[in-house]
Amino acid sequence: MSTATEPSAETAQPADKELLSVAMVTLGCTRNEVDSEELAGRLTAGGFRLVADPDEADTVVVNTCGFVEQAKKDSVDTLLEAADLKETGRAQAVVAVGCMAERYGKDLAAELPEADAVLGFDDYPDIASKLRAIVAGETHHPHTPQDRRLLLPISPVERDASAISVPGMAAVDQVPGFAGRTRLDDAPWAPLKLASGCDRRCTFCAIPQFRGSFVSRRPSDVLHEGQWLAGQGVKELFLVSENSTSYGKDLGDIRLLETLLPELAAIDGIERVRVSYLQPAETRPDLLKVIATTPGVTPYFDLSFQHASNAVLRRMKRFGDPESFLGLLEQIRAYAPEAGVRSNVIVGFPGETEEDLEILTDFLVAARMDVTGVFGYSDEEGTEAAAFDDALKLDEDEIRARVEHVTELVEELTAQRAEERIGEQVVVLVEEVADGEILGRAAHQGPEVDGMTSLEIPEGSAADISPGDLVSATVVASEGVDLVATVNG
Repeated sequence: MSTATEPSAETAQPADKELLSVAMVTLGCTRNEVDSEELAGRLTAGGFRLVADPDEADTVVVNTCGFVEQAKKDSVDTLLEAADLKETGRAQAVVAVGCMAERYGKDLAAELPEADAVLGFDDYPDIASKLRAIVAGETHHPHTPQDRRLLLPISPVERDASAISVPGMAAVDQVPGFAGRTRLDDAPWAPLKLASGCDRRCTFCAIPQFRGSFVSRRPSDVLHEGQWLAGQGVKELFLVSENSTSYGKDLGDIRLLETLLPELAAIDGIERVRVSYLQPAETRPDLLKVIATTPGVTPYFDLSFQHASNAVLRRMKRFGDPESFLGLLEQIRAYAPEAGVRSNVIVGFPGETEEDLEILTDFLVAARMDVTGVFGYSDEEGTEAAAFDDALKLDEDEIRARVEHVTELVEELTAQRAEERIGEQVVVLVEEVADGEILGRAAHQGPEVDGMTSLEIPEGSAADISPGDLVSATVVASEGVDLVATVNG
């Protein structure tokens, strides 16, 4: 799907005038990273010069996160730090974009006057002209937040998102001079959006309200962007969305991902493809098999369990229990015994009993996952769980204690799982080579959050290793979730 058409003003810039510089600061998830690179592409096409250092920018654009309370606090702190540059640096304007800006709009603008503007998703197609006007001193009137699920039909197959702004999903070469996105780093991996939005109604989650209904990208757009990324030196495509298992349902083919993955893996220059955020209740046997067995597709399963107690999951408006989840993991490991598995869990959800917590911890012991993120429940405004009876809600101190308990268990379990990998043969995508240290990721390690592998070169070896290389190695040690591996001769 593409966003709204670019106005002609986007490419107008006097040749004899120095280009305004802009720095993009990105917070939150990899989906936000894609959005930032799309905004960077639009700004470049619209006559801005990208710089990496906010101290050297005429304007700073902060792509905020609005998922949980800590993320919102981090976003506000970053905006305030950027605003200080108007006094100490070159910056003439600081602009908030992203999920927090979309979610709160005019309220955020009123509470944060240090930001010169708060732009919503509907401002993205016209971002360059908007930003130029803001730098010139014009006042931008922020939007009134709305439930973006209401912008598209309820029936997925009736949705046409071409007339609305869906961040991070513009078609490559859609507009003259606009490459779809501009890379903001030179990492050998890159996130690639499959879809945006979510149709699930989890009682703890506000994301569908400000991200909107689920919309798949056309396979041709995904492939085209994958090819473009390969041309930029990317070796690993990291497929991202709010719910990758739903890909294709609005295009009339719920099994579209099974056919798309081999095509992405066949792109010249792409060495591996990784899928993120799978919903256990929607994960199909055929999809498991394709991910686990297709050459070039990493046997990596990012499964959003959230809990294991059926009673808690029902209150979350999710589905599952320990038996079904362990059965899913058994299927995965039957195809690929060394597959990587990660998940997140929420502890202290309203009504969670000590028995529920024990069910969760017993499941985590049996699951043997490589990484598990542990989050304490907190009310998110506008969600169904926030309105639950107070009698169901646990005391903050109790939630904190349960989080500490589960976190300690998870750290022990994931360290054990990493230790089990000693002796395994791994292929490591090298990301950093500095001061004699070589760091990268094995196939079971997703970007940024799943640990790293440190490579050791045997004495006397003539190996010359650079970022972007894929190196065969043997795991010889572990520390927490991180591995140490010796390069094979």
